[in-house]
Amino acid sequence: MKNKILGLHHITAIAGSAQTNLNFYTKILGTRLVKKTVNFDDPGTYHFYFGNETGEPGTILTFFPWEGIGSGRNGAGMATHIGYAVSPGALAFWKERLTQHGISYQEGEVFGEKHIAFRDPDGLQLQFIEPRTVDNRQVWTTEDIDEPVALKGFHNVTLTLQKVEATAQVLTDILGYELQKQEDSRYRFATDAITTANLLDVVVDPSASRGHNAAGTNHHIAFRVKDDEVLMAYREKILSAGFHITPKIDRDYFFSLYFREPGGVLFEIATDNPGFTVDEHLADLGTSLKLPKQYEGVRSDIEAVLPKLNFNLDHVK
Repeated sequence: MKNKILGLHHITAIAGSAQTNLNFYTKILGTRLVKKTVNFDDPGTYHFYFGNETGEPGTILTFFPWEGIGSGRNGAGMATHIGYAVSPGALAFWKERLTQHGISYQEGEVFGEKHIAFRDPDGLQLQFIEPRTVDNRQVWTTEDIDEPVALKGFHNVTLTLQKVEATAQVLTDILGYELQKQEDSRYRFATDAITTANLLDVVVDPSASRGHNAAGTNHHIAFRVKDDEVLMAYREKILSAGFHITPKIDRDYFFSLYFREPGGVLFEIATDNPGFTVDEHLADLGTSLKLPKQYEGVRSDIEAVLPKLNFNLDHVK
C-alpha cells in the first residue's frame, strides 16, 4: 500500500477575509488552526491550514484569504463540494449549531449516507456526512464541540465536470482509484489504500458553465503519498501519460507536484513528510506566523502588509 495514493492530503480554497475565515473555521466549526503562513507566490496574503490536532493528512483544509477578492462561481472544471465525516448521530448537533449561528442548511442522502449541506461565509459548499464505514481518526475539540460530534476530517470531495471519461481514466489508470458505484450522473471513485478521506465523487453536468475561481471556491485538491520517492514515481507516470506536470516543489510542510486533469480541475500530489511540526512544537501549532525561508529577510515588510488579526482562540483546548 505504501506506493499508492493514500486518499486526500488536503484541499485548498479561496476566502475574501482572513479574519472572517479564521473565526468561522476555528470558532464555529471547531477545527484547529494548524499553521499560519503566507502564500508562496503572494506573501502579502495569508495561507491558513485548518485540521485536527496534528494536521493529519486527510483533515487539512487550507485557504488563501485574498482580502476583497470578490465572489467566485462554482461550475464545471472545479471541485465544488467538500465532505467532512462526523460520527453517527452527530448531524443533530450540527443542525442545531448551524441554526444558532444563522446558517441555513439542507438535508440529503448520497449513496445511502445522510448529510447536511451548507455554505461558509464566502459561499464555499460544505457537507457534513455520517459515513457507513467506521472512522476512528482523532479529532480536535473545543469548549463547544466535544469528541462525539467533532469533525473527523474529509470523507470525500466532489468534482463537477461536463464529461467523466477522461477524468475517470486519470483517476483509475494513473492514481489507482476504482469506480465504486454510480447513481444517475454521480460517480464515486475510491482507493482501497486507506479507509478514510479515500473517496472522490464526480457529478456530470454537460450543460454546466465553467466555474470562476475567487472567494467561495476551491483552488485545488491534493492527493497524498508517503514520501518523495513515491511522489517522483508518480511524476514519471503522469509525464508518460502525456500530461504537463510541475517539478517537485518544496512547500515547507510537504513536497508537491501539480497538474491539471482533463476536466479542468487542478490536482496536486503531496507527501506526508516532513509535516507541520518541522518548525513548531505540537502544542504551539498555528500560534505564530511562519514564513517560507526565502521571505524571512523581509519579515517586517510582510507583517506590515498582512491584515491584522484578532487571534483570540482561548476557547480552544
